[in-house]
Amino acid sequence: MLFLAVRSVRERPGRFLATLLSGFLGAVIIMTFGSLHDTAAAPGVDRVSSDSMTVSASVVGGYGSLLVFFAIASTLTVSVRQRAEEIHLLRCTGATPAQISRMVVGESAVVALAGAVLAVGPAVLGGRLLLDLFKDSGQVAAHVEPVFGAMALGSGFGVAVLTSVGAAFLAVRRATRTAAGAHRPGRGRARTVAGCAALVAGAGAALSTYAVDSTEESLMAFPAYGAILLSVGLAVLAPSLLGRVLALLGGPLAAVGGAGGYLSVRNLRRRGVQLAGVLMPMTIFTGVATATLYIQAVESDWVTGSGLAKTVEDKNVETLNLVVVGIVVVFSCIMLVNSLYAATSYRRGEFGRQRLAGATPGQVLGVVGWEAVILTLTGLVLGTVAGIAGIIPFTMVRTDRVLPGQGPGTWLAVIAVAAVVTLGTSLGTARRTLRTPAVDAVAVAA
Repeated sequence: MLFLAVRSVRERPGRFLATLLSGFLGAVIIMTFGSLHDTAAAPGVDRVSSDSMTVSASVVGGYGSLLVFFAIASTLTVSVRQRAEEIHLLRCTGATPAQISRMVVGESAVVALAGAVLAVGPAVLGGRLLLDLFKDSGQVAAHVEPVFGAMALGSGFGVAVLTSVGAAFLAVRRATRTAAGAHRPGRGRARTVAGCAALVAGAGAALSTYAVDSTEESLMAFPAYGAILLSVGLAVLAPSLLGRVLALLGGPLAAVGGAGGYLSVRNLRRRGVQLAGVLMPMTIFTGVATATLYIQAVESDWVTGSGLAKTVEDKNVETLNLVVVGIVVVFSCIMLVNSLYAATSYRRGEFGRQRLAGATPGQVLGVVGWEAVILTLTGLVLGTVAGIAGIIPFTMVRTDRVLPGQGPGTWLAVIAVAAVVTLGTSLGTARRTLRTPAVDAVAVAA
């Protein structure tokens, strides 16, 4: 099976391009910040510089590893789902679930290893540029020289390969169980419990902001963690919440969108669980980005208005916040694009049958467009609620105001990115899928 995995990657490299891209970007980020550990441990580095680099590398490494896993898991889930027929044929020819798992896991390990190798060069350059940024902001002494060593290589290769292997194992295990007709009735209940637990923990973290002194330097941590946990909780519960949204909007959408709006509601209601991969990254991206950017803006204005100079710790926190938001944006976009591409491209047969029944390509695109609008609005509303739940407590405690004075510009930029990615990917993939003649699309689906 391992030999078959290598042959599969060699013969069909295009199938693994998305996985390679996810592993490559993840390894670049992990290695870039991992090099700060190597630099901090080098002889001659003062304690302040060492602490700044170590804290930044540790925080970003933790967030980065988690997001890399989710991005690769999303990509591999899409890839394995596309290979359902191949997995079924392998089962029919005598392959056991364990053998299929070894094949898919082996493919993922090969691709992840290739992505990590390709990431070494960009990570070396990125580590040098990152160190220069730390020097320019005064967080690291000017005499410190960049080092790219064992910590960077070990963390990059380890995270890329281990997350790929783990995500592939979970994806193929789920696929083989589905192919065999197995199901887990308690899975929905476990998801609901996990989502509610995250909401409770997030609400507690956000509300604990009111118990902290307004001049405390660590005040930002409580609402930021609260917003992150609330975003995760709402993202986990997004499929069930989507059903409630559809129940409320079904009538108005049918009235405004006509047949397209009616069909989009029916399709989303039937495929709500499959679209969880779309709502989750969108909700997390909107909530984390909105909360972090506004909280950081309020903090920076408060420091400036107080006549205080930014300390090294203040600059570290600001840098970390911006970097974390950047990582969230990159990997959320990867997960969104992969999930939307899979959810739309799988419907080639459905689109073909609609066209044979008399629907025009424009009408099919209209249905897909309404679906994308509903998903976008649902994800943006859930993420905005989570972000505001962290922003308001921090703003009230820090500035005695309810809402920040920065205006809606940042929030509009965040939702614009999410909307462009969602609508662009959905409509672009649907347009490309519709290029296949209807008869051929139905024949392929059959």
